[in-house]
Amino acid sequence: MGNPTGFMEFTRQTSQTRPPEERIQNFNEFHIPLHADEQQAQGARCMDCGVPFCQSGMMIGGMASGCPLNNLIPEWNDLVYRGQWDLAVRRLIATNRYPEFTSRVCPALCEAACTCGMTTGAPVTVKENERAVVEYGYEHGAIHPVPPPVRTGKTVAVVGAGPAGLSVADLLNKRGHKVTIYERSDRVGGLLMYGIPNMKLEKWVIDRRVKILEEEGIEFVTNADVGRDVSARELRDRYDAVVLCCGAKQPRDISVPGREAEGIYFAVDYLTSVTRSLLDSDFADGKAVSAKGKKVLVIGGGDTGNDCLGTAIRQGCERIVQLEMMPCPPTCRIPGNPWPQWPRVLKTDYGQEEAIAVFGSDPRMYQATVKAFYQNEAGQVCGARVARLESQVVEGRRRMAPTGEEFDLECDLALIAAGFTGCEGYVAEAFGVEMTPRGTVADTNYATGDPKVFVCGDMRRGQSLVVWALREGRDTAAVVDASLMGYTNLYI
Repeated sequence: MGNPTGFMEFTRQTSQTRPPEERIQNFNEFHIPLHADEQQAQGARCMDCGVPFCQSGMMIGGMASGCPLNNLIPEWNDLVYRGQWDLAVRRLIATNRYPEFTSRVCPALCEAACTCGMTTGAPVTVKENERAVVEYGYEHGAIHPVPPPVRTGKTVAVVGAGPAGLSVADLLNKRGHKVTIYERSDRVGGLLMYGIPNMKLEKWVIDRRVKILEEEGIEFVTNADVGRDVSARELRDRYDAVVLCCGAKQPRDISVPGREAEGIYFAVDYLTSVTRSLLDSDFADGKAVSAKGKKVLVIGGGDTGNDCLGTAIRQGCERIVQLEMMPCPPTCRIPGNPWPQWPRVLKTDYGQEEAIAVFGSDPRMYQATVKAFYQNEAGQVCGARVARLESQVVEGRRRMAPTGEEFDLECDLALIAAGFTGCEGYVAEAFGVEMTPRGTVADTNYATGDPKVFVCGDMRRGQSLVVWALREGRDTAAVVDASLMGYTNLYI
């Protein structure tokens, strides 16, 4: 540790964000990075705490704590402080092959577990330090194509080009296996491409990495829907191993009267339509589901619901309300949620900030859910019956139950952001692999019942974070490599 008192000398400083009124005029990223000197000062705040929970990646009290990738955070924080950026790049990519993604979309489990955050209330800016390191790497050529020096003669098909698929493919390719990624969409990236709005992750960031992967020897086949357009038998016969990385894209629906009305969309379909239209034609094709001039109802209080807020506001919605079933979280940790667990506290994200700036009030309505939708004579949704909820203990379990209070809300666009129930089953069915009651593929250490077929990412573990998808890819690559070679020199 280069500066043992840095956490006392420097206050936490993060990147600036463009004002909401300015940034909602486009779909561009809106964070303004710190100058390199300022970022180095933030690296000095890392306090060499002895037990770096930031990189632990373990479960504490049933909750994740620290980085699942076990990133060497204190090491590259110190290198950032010293201005040794090239070495910082090397230490970062030793454990995280895609820091340009995690430094933009990860919720920063590392910062929640930072010892400095426990003692001062202001954790080290790990996420922004990571972004500074990776962008330095690209700008100065420290991140560049490195094809494997030797090929093993083994071939692997990866089904799905999301973060898990990219992660497992990258490491298997580095090992020397010939890897082909099949993606049913027209672009690579999975939910990174179409499920996360452009203002959180501009898509040139993905394209930049894909170009490197191609130059390293990975082949991408897009518009290839395995299980429908491409047969499972073909892949099993052609490749030595197949890895299923199709995500958990089956959205959770709400079964209420009026659900069949037009103007009700799953959030992922809405966000996909907007991003695809933006990338294809800058919205000139008119194919995006539009919130312009509409009263929008977002059902779900998570990150996807927040992304719907930011997207609808950029499209020019007239009004927007976000329903959340659970009570409003506390503003600080409660006794049952101690450090270094993930803090279950109130967070106002960018979409909510923008709604407050545009409409003058927080769009969130807690302890509420839709009981029914109304539709007009044309079959278009025009309103929703909303029921208030309260926490009750039913048969020994706490759950949210109706209070009996109900009211109506006008809406002509409803977006269901209630999470996902598992993977879309047709790929698993095509390969004949077993499913779990949770809607995921059953496995034993990433291996399915078919010795040639493996599974990783959300398709195996259920809906989760990008950083967990990258970890799953890393671990699965080692298992696949061992099955092909009889041993592995990839780490788990």
